Parts: sequence; structure tokens; C-alpha cells
Amino acid sequence: MSDLSQIVKAYDVRGIVPDQWDERAAEALGAAFAQLLRESPTGDASADRAADRVETVVVAHDMRDSSPGLAAAFGAGARSEGLSVIEAGLGSTDMLYYASGVLGLPGAMFTASHNPAKYNGIKMCRVGARPIGQDSGLAEIRDRAQAILDGGTDRPADRPRGDSRRRDLLADYAAHLRGLVDLSGIRPLKVVVDAGNGMGGYTVPAVLGDAVLPALPLTIVPLYFELDGSFPNHEANPLDPANLVDLQRAVREHGADLGLAFDGDADRCFAVDERGEPVSPSAITALVAVRELAKHPGSTVIHNLITSRAVPEIVAEHGGRPVRSRVGHSFIKAEMARTDAVFGGEHSAHYYFRDFWFADTGMLAAMHLLAALGEQDRPLSELAEKYERYVASGEINSTVPDQAAKMSEVRRAYPDAEADELDGLTLRFPDGAWINLRASNTEPLLRLNVEAPTAERMTALRDEVLGRVRA
Repeated sequence: MSDLSQIVKAYDVRGIVPDQWDERAAEALGAAFAQLLRESPTGDASADRAADRVETVVVAHDMRDSSPGLAAAFGAGARSEGLSVIEAGLGSTDMLYYASGVLGLPGAMFTASHNPAKYNGIKMCRVGARPIGQDSGLAEIRDRAQAILDGGTDRPADRPRGDSRRRDLLADYAAHLRGLVDLSGIRPLKVVVDAGNGMGGYTVPAVLGDAVLPALPLTIVPLYFELDGSFPNHEANPLDPANLVDLQRAVREHGADLGLAFDGDADRCFAVDERGEPVSPSAITALVAVRELAKHPGSTVIHNLITSRAVPEIVAEHGGRPVRSRVGHSFIKAEMARTDAVFGGEHSAHYYFRDFWFADTGMLAAMHLLAALGEQDRPLSELAEKYERYVASGEINSTVPDQAAKMSEVRRAYPDAEADELDGLTLRFPDGAWINLRASNTEPLLRLNVEAPTAERMTALRDEVLGRVRA
């Protein structure tokens, strides 16, 4: 019997198949999703009184071996509650968000993103790609599905079942993105793309290549485009520097202008410059923000509290309004909607666009980067340099049994630092350096990020704080 409390996380469903969940659990989750949508179509109690009934959901899945069966079972559960299902088949997570936005339907994406092959999961959203997290319906879906699995609910046998139909959305998704960023007039660029055997191998040829649309002035050098949920070459997690090694080597060997790496469900994109050196997600956030502010002067840009302080500085310098957010896509998306922000970026390479239903899409961020590079003659290393003002440690994890006590101890060690607790503990120092300590939602870990004006200051502060955390 599946214990859904072990796999329903803060923002999505994630667990080992079949040890923690299987197709029976997926079917129960599909039925619970449908029940929630039938009773609360929008998630807004006042709006729901006048909301149209949800009749259809769209479901897509990644390339993992377990994904087609889980997606089909979820669809069967939704149909048992009377909803029709559009089966989009293979897709990236941002393609599912596109489908939800353009079709005006709730959706479910089956993927475990960058996790190993034995994992799978579900990312669910309401109409218009609005996220469903613990506080916006996911906990209720968990409880309803658990009751179904435990046999504690009566489900009428004569309830009309919904139907299902297939719909290929890849070409429409590619055309939509091409309409948001025009790459047809840029200078020719050679681009190495590492898809990590994930869904980038499916979407990149359609969006950046000539698989379904006219060719762009891009020469794509593909790495690991074969869809393979066992990830035979390396983990599809570009946040780990070890998984960028092949891309960095290929960029140098091919004399490419840049390299792009996508995670397993292709909603995140990382970049390396012509030397094979990583371009930080904070620098890409600032670069894309400047481009969006040029089109929409005075707009709000969201950044989470782990991004470089260069981001709010650059946003303000270009006439925008920077707004700081907690880490996590549900918080970013909520702030995007609340402030009508034009763009949002995270240190983890999630990028959110108002033109994309406030949802995250690594592909659109990559297109902005290609456009910025191709519209001028400098190499990417020079272009990115003006957005890289400070030195960051990257995220460092430490096993700590009592995270709250340790954060209090660190706070007491720096009484003169400015502190806030928007997300964990952030300390700001007079010289511009800062640290953030956040507890993991699922493990006994503290996550440390440090940034400072110089490498020497960053290293010293990092080591000093780690010494306290790990003492």
C-alpha cells in the first residue's frame, strides 16, 4: 500500500517506482485531481462560485520507462471522475505549461526532472499553468488519493466516464516560442547542446533546429539527444558541475560560440561560454531582465534570495522594480502573478515569463541568450562579464540534525550583520557580502550560499560559516 505522504512534496509528487508508488497510486491521484478540479476549478473560493466547470485535463510525460504507464493510469483516474483527457504524449515540462496556457486547461506532467532513473513524479497545474502546491490543493489531492487507495471513499459505479484523445503539441509549442524571440536575423552561431538523454533531445530540434520550422542561423552540435530514461551518459542535472564536463569539452573542441545544457524534463537551461566556462544563472537572469525591461519599461522583475545581488542592482539601473522572493517555483509564480512581473529568475536556472503564463521555461531563456549573443559581435564571455559582479560559493549542503538551533547559533555569531528570515536565515554584512542558510524540506540538511565582492572574502566567509554549521 502506497503511503502518499512519503511522495507528495511541497511542490510536486516525487518518489521511487514501484517501491514508493505505482500505477494504482497514479490512478488514485488522477481521480483525486479530477475531484479537486470539479469542486474548485480555479482554487479561488470567490471565483469558483461563478467558474465554469472543468471538463478536460491535458497530460504529458517524459522519456522515463515508467512514465507512459503512470500517465495513462492517471488519465484513467481522471476519466473515472468524468473528465476527458488530452494525451499530449512525450513533452518537456514547459511544453505541458504551454498546453495548459494555450488550451485553457489544467494539466499534469509526469517527470522526476533530474532525479535518477528509478524515480518518477507529477507536476500539476490549474488552468493557465497556475501551479498546484501543498497550500494550493496538493495536500488535498494527497488526502483524497490516500482515501481512495485505502478504500475509504464511495465512488459511484454508474458515473459517466470521460473520453481520451491524442494531440501532438510539439510544432505549436515551437512556433509559439519562435514568436516570442526572433532569432532569424542574428549572426550565425555554433551551439553545442547537451540534452543529457532527456527531453531537450525532443524539443531542441523542433525549436532551435529545422525539424518542424524553417532553419535558424544556428549550427547545433548535439550531445546525448537520444531519449533514454536510464541516463547512460551522465545525470540530467546540470546544477552539478560534474555533469557539465562533456559539454565544456565539446564547446572547446568544436570552437563553438556557447554551450547549453538542459535537465531531464528540459525546463531548466544552463550555459557555458566559448571557453567552456559556466555562465551563472544569476548573470542570465540579469541579462534576460534587461532585454525584457527594454520591451516593457518600468516592469517588475522577481528574483529569489539566492540570486546574486547584482540582479536587483542591474534591474534597478535599467528602470525596473526588483522584488525579492523565497526559493521555489510556487513562491516565484505567486509573486509573478501578484505583481504582474515581466520576468523572474532563480539561482537554480528556472526562468519565468509573463509572456508564458508566468511559468518557467528554460528554452525561452536559452533563446534570449542566443538573441543577445547573436545581435552583437562580442564573445559570450565578454557579454556575460558585465552581469557577473560578485563571487558566489554555490549551494553547499551540510547534514545537521537540528537545523533551527544551528541557524540560531550562526545568527548569534554575527550580531552586527543585518538579518532577515524571509527564507531561512539571511545575513548581510557592511562590505556587501551575504550568506543564506536554509533548511531542506525533506532531509536533515542545511543549505549554505555565500556571496562577496572578492574571491578571498567569499572563501573566508564560507569557510568560517561552514565551520560553525558543521561543528
